[in-house]
Amino acid sequence: MRAWSFLLAVLLAACNGPVNSPYPAGQASKNILYSAFSERPKHLDPARSYSENEAVFTGQIYEPPLQYHYLKRPYELEPLTAKAMPAVSYHAADGRAVPETAPAEAVAYTVYQIQIKPGIRYQPHPCFARRPDGSARYVPIEPEALKRVERFADFKDVASRELTAADYVYQIKRLANPRLSSPIFGLMSEYIVGLKDYGAILAKAVKDLPREGYLDLDRYPLAGAETVDRYTYRIKIKGKYPQFAYWLAMPFFAPVPAEAERFYSQPGMAERNFSLDWQPVGTGPFYLAENDPNRVMRLVRNPHYHADFYPAEGEPGDRAEGLLADAGKRLPLIDEAVYGLEKEDIPYWTKFLQGYYDLSGISSDTFDQAIRIGPDGQPDLSPEMRARGIALSTAVRTSIWYVGFNMRDPSLGGLNESARKLRQAISIALDYEEFISIFLNGRGIPAQGPLPPGIYGYREGEAGIDPVVYRWQNGRAVRRSIDDAKRLLAEAGYPDGREARTGKPLTLYLDTMASGPEAKSRLDWYRKQFDKLGVQLVVRATDYNRFQDKMLKGNAQIFEWGWNADYPDPENFLFLLYGPNRKVGQNGENAANYANPEFDRLFVQMKDMANGPARQAVIDRMVDIVRNDAPWVFAYFPKNFGLRHAWVKNGKPNLMANNTLKYRRVEPAQRIGYQSRWNRPIWWPLFAGWLVLLAAAVPAVRAYRRRQQAAAKG
Repeated sequence: MRAWSFLLAVLLAACNGPVNSPYPAGQASKNILYSAFSERPKHLDPARSYSENEAVFTGQIYEPPLQYHYLKRPYELEPLTAKAMPAVSYHAADGRAVPETAPAEAVAYTVYQIQIKPGIRYQPHPCFARRPDGSARYVPIEPEALKRVERFADFKDVASRELTAADYVYQIKRLANPRLSSPIFGLMSEYIVGLKDYGAILAKAVKDLPREGYLDLDRYPLAGAETVDRYTYRIKIKGKYPQFAYWLAMPFFAPVPAEAERFYSQPGMAERNFSLDWQPVGTGPFYLAENDPNRVMRLVRNPHYHADFYPAEGEPGDRAEGLLADAGKRLPLIDEAVYGLEKEDIPYWTKFLQGYYDLSGISSDTFDQAIRIGPDGQPDLSPEMRARGIALSTAVRTSIWYVGFNMRDPSLGGLNESARKLRQAISIALDYEEFISIFLNGRGIPAQGPLPPGIYGYREGEAGIDPVVYRWQNGRAVRRSIDDAKRLLAEAGYPDGREARTGKPLTLYLDTMASGPEAKSRLDWYRKQFDKLGVQLVVRATDYNRFQDKMLKGNAQIFEWGWNADYPDPENFLFLLYGPNRKVGQNGENAANYANPEFDRLFVQMKDMANGPARQAVIDRMVDIVRNDAPWVFAYFPKNFGLRHAWVKNGKPNLMANNTLKYRRVEPAQRIGYQSRWNRPIWWPLFAGWLVLLAAAVPAVRAYRRRQQAAAKG
């Protein structure tokens, strides 16, 4: 009887969904998006968080005043909690206003005045709970009462309140809190008026406090951030720094209520992992309802989320792709997002193919199963993925990988004609179309200059090619021949890779910290490319510290380097070639130590200009200069590949925005249908096993009955 009961229970479970589903019965039918994370986010406090795996969560919880438009490219800022874009004014040292067109040296400081929308409210949280007399419900909390709180959910009383301008000012002050060690304090203290001195004041105040004593930032005013009224605040910036607007779209400048800091600073809270790093407090579309980093992290719709709507316009082609089907709908479009812990790629991939994860990246282990490279060299979905209705999303990252030349090197550095043609010849010889195919599985595009797609100033088509390395032929960029490279090499004084005066072979040195079998094949590829010119390449591999030391001292000759954009402005890439930002002597990000007076002059002019035809013309001239000087081999722009199931909508990648979860939509009924099809149980082994057990039991039952009958007769 028990066997029949077990079999019946299994059959009933199967009727409610696949029996191998990792989720509770019936959950797949809910408006939930399923994904995964591979490591616990270290920081969820917006003053401290600066990692991509943390932004998956902080971007949905916190709301800075600005955000990136979900669909438009190049990337474009727009208001989020702000009523409009910040009102920006420029001032001389004596306080008088100067026009936006004033030269940078005439601007002593810039004021950003931001007005936020009224009526925005925080997620429910115990820090806002109040007693009948209006006092804080949990501040102070008695030690005995705190002992009874084992989980954050044990704080039964929660409440909300309206977002105010003071919350934004409070967060800016937190960037200087020495207890938090914000990763952007050093940079921002160079721009926000008084922030560096404010950090020193807070450091002194902390010394006079007990270890867990509450640091009341409201007692310490900050000259560079002040509240104007309930919904308006100002930030004062030293000089002219137009790129500051991009920082206003990052969680560093999202609001934090003082009540949360006061609540979490109480003795005993840290021991229970009760902190903004563990239980954040925000006004965003979701809040962190469950934080179990050994199992699951769960975001749930904020019941107080303000009016926010799916965009009604985008790029050409977005409508045909179905990306405007939800135009005007209230956000967020899902109720919940569940992230399961998956430390290994293969289990994640297996669950994605079963339909239990809605989204997936593509690792090197799964690339061949997911992608096929077409005759034109372009990646596409494999037939298996197409049969499953899986969609592929690709996006060129706002990043660049390049091979740099040390412009201080006596052999190939400097701006003389010989060294310039040598660098140009090498730029042609390094075949990055081949590199991308071999080592990246097509996940990249050859770079034509320092600016990737999506960044203002980037040019497409024939206007955007590097004429030193490419020709425009039959509507596409074609790399110049190795004969062109050899001609340049000969003009540089090295015919057939030998020094014209002495006949000695030219030997160059590639410094790298790469190691291991994969690195060896890549370094062998480099040797092969130089060998096409008859140039000998010697690879000097070393550890990270030694490599960094060589770069700082200018002892490296040729090197690999890369850069990820902090914000989508051409300044964030072109400053990598600005002379005063050189690595040697300045420890800047100009690793090539490139210095061209004309480029440097144009950079100073360009960085403070507003986007428009005049700025584009300056950018074009700067890009032409570095293409001709060739301080870098412009290698490639990496490309992101992502997969999503047919029931997941609005999958356009946005590589600058972190708050894109609110735009996602799922169709649960379609998901259940696919899951049932892909996870059909195979019942015959169960029935066969049951019959075997039954057959084995029959002789035993008969023998037992014979013994019973014999005993009765006796």
